[in-house]
Amino acid sequence: MIVLWITLVFLVVCVSTWLLAFPEARERIAAGLRHVVRALGGRAARDGRRLAGRVDGTGRTVREAGANTVTALLRHRWVLAVAIALLCLPPLLILAFRQHVVLEGFSAEDLSESRTMIAELLRGERLVPPPPPPPAVFTTAEVRRIKPEIVTADRKWDRINPDLQQRVLAIYRVMRAQYGIEMVLVEGYRSPERQAELKRDGRATNAGAWSSCHQYGLALDSAPMRAGKLQWDMGDAWTKQAYFLYGELAQQAGLVWGGNWRMRDYVHVEMGAECRRARQARQRQGG
Repeated sequence: MIVLWITLVFLVVCVSTWLLAFPEARERIAAGLRHVVRALGGRAARDGRRLAGRVDGTGRTVREAGANTVTALLRHRWVLAVAIALLCLPPLLILAFRQHVVLEGFSAEDLSESRTMIAELLRGERLVPPPPPPPAVFTTAEVRRIKPEIVTADRKWDRINPDLQQRVLAIYRVMRAQYGIEMVLVEGYRSPERQAELKRDGRATNAGAWSSCHQYGLALDSAPMRAGKLQWDMGDAWTKQAYFLYGELAQQAGLVWGGNWRMRDYVHVEMGAECRRARQARQRQGG
């Protein structure tokens, strides 16, 4: 659907550019349309022959306009070529330079094995949340400076949807066992009051109360931990790979990863379909 809209916009821009660049084409098309309108305006029964003559004249006009348009296009072909090139350049640049992260050190076989491990974990034993890190991990000077909202965040696993719990815990286990990356829950459930406060203060979210999946226990935020410290710096190669691996595994587990959004939220995963249903149910109840 997106490709269709892009194609339609491209065609509209091309035709508009052509009409702006070639006044004679506009005049010919306008003349042809006037002839058509006049021809269709007469009464068919009384003015049949006259209408036929006009239609024939209109046909000649359109043919002449077509021939003249082709001539004009050939005469101004370089101008048209430059216009088309300028139109094509922005989307081509976007496609060429869009963010694409190669998970160096993680082969396709590794990721395939990870998918298998996640599937097996979800079918097998019920996973138990790991022991939380010391509370001081969430209250360091760096956290207070970069992510102050997580100091008072709720990190209780039992307030998170059980299905989401199991999927994320399977991701945690695979990241730890296969890649040596320790993931930590930094926020789970978020009350509507806290959500409204975060939006009002411009911290971490643009969503208001009951708009975030956190309010329904269907979203959570995680961060990798290294040397006893939570890692946020996407300019650091290790941290960047850890978050993108987390996102890849989240998608394999059927979750939505915030790192794919326009406003990147690398720590965030959610159960998108379930969250939409929860919002709709609340709206039906008039909440």
